[in-house]
Amino acid sequence: MPAEKRVFLLLQGPHGPFFDRLGKQLRAAGATVWRVGFNAGDGFFWSDRDHYIAHTASPEEWPEHLERLLAEKGITDLVLYGDVRPVHAAARAAAQERGLVLHVFEEGYLRPYWITYERGGSNGHSRLMEIGLRDMRLSLRGRKGETRRPPARWGDMRQHKFYGALYHFLVLVANRRYTGYRTHREISVLQEFRLNFRRFLLSPYDALARMREARAVERGGFPYVLVLMQLEHDASFRAHSDFARMSEFTDQVMEDFARAAPRHHHLVFKAHPLEDGRGGIRHAVEAKAEALKIGKRVHYVRGGKLARLLAQARAAVTVNSTAAQQALWRGLPVRSMGRAVYDKPDLISKQPLADFFDAPDRPSQRAYGIYRDYLLETSQVPGGFYAAHSRAHALRLVVDLVLAADDPYDALATGRSQHRQQLSDVKD
Repeated sequence: MPAEKRVFLLLQGPHGPFFDRLGKQLRAAGATVWRVGFNAGDGFFWSDRDHYIAHTASPEEWPEHLERLLAEKGITDLVLYGDVRPVHAAARAAAQERGLVLHVFEEGYLRPYWITYERGGSNGHSRLMEIGLRDMRLSLRGRKGETRRPPARWGDMRQHKFYGALYHFLVLVANRRYTGYRTHREISVLQEFRLNFRRFLLSPYDALARMREARAVERGGFPYVLVLMQLEHDASFRAHSDFARMSEFTDQVMEDFARAAPRHHHLVFKAHPLEDGRGGIRHAVEAKAEALKIGKRVHYVRGGKLARLLAQARAAVTVNSTAAQQALWRGLPVRSMGRAVYDKPDLISKQPLADFFDAPDRPSQRAYGIYRDYLLETSQVPGGFYAAHSRAHALRLVVDLVLAADDPYDALATGRSQHRQQLSDVKD
């Protein structure tokens, strides 16, 4: 369908101006673009006021409102950032029922310096869950993705924190119009803002603390398994695992480690870079370790650079963090405890966790090479959501992906995939 006949409806996007810039590019191509905002933060980052629709009613009234919009505006395409939060889950269901094209953005499955673009769903709803390595190999037709190691530095984190704090500040002080707004998180908007603002202000202190904690591990001289933590409120953790709380996961990890790991081995919990302490997970880890009498063998490192910790790790354990892909990239054994797009034969260990701590199975580097090359040729877009330079780099490619007739996986399989820019200049 030509762009002039397409009508896009964008819902909630990444904090910051990414969706606004995407909308401008789609309009420049000839498409009609609408945006629904659910709070003042959404509205602030949308510049086309004539095509902005405020949902001021309650979340329970959103599905009915969405149905009216789809009919009245003649929507052909829905665009989301993540597909699990309640307003987006309703949109995903509506798209399936009406046969609309559903475009889903997410943080990069390969990180850093990539974002994810898929159709139909992401993470546990991604088509990757059903595509086997054999089909990936056939689709590649001998193509090779970029061979560099993942960069050690995530270029957008400072901007990510800034936009998160600004977004929640706007929701806190300018949300009078949105009388029915209710956050999908378990804490209030005021608490969310305080945590984001505190995290932003304390970034220099946290950086020093991270360096100290990481140095203690690096200089400890002990073998260790790295536990890749996620945010407890992360949609992928909640929707695509059987854990209700992060402490359930960490407890299981420490219990099996205490029972089966060699006595001179250690366990290092690496917090997510955006961890703000709302769940008290550090205290929970330390308390459980003491109860199991392994306190001296358990370490907690605040978020930050992952590469150096991975470089010396023996193996990695996670629920379904995308950070596990960096471990696989380095040939480390990985045990995933949830549903993940990289959970493929020859990549992820299927051992009982206790056996994994004792003698972990290594991934097939050939299999991971196929998987990684496939992602780089399909759903992984070089660039980022938050920093101006990396955002511009991503938009150069992603607009044509959105307008393309085929989704990235079908495009590669049929030989119609687009050229991918290199990553050498994606820095801030």
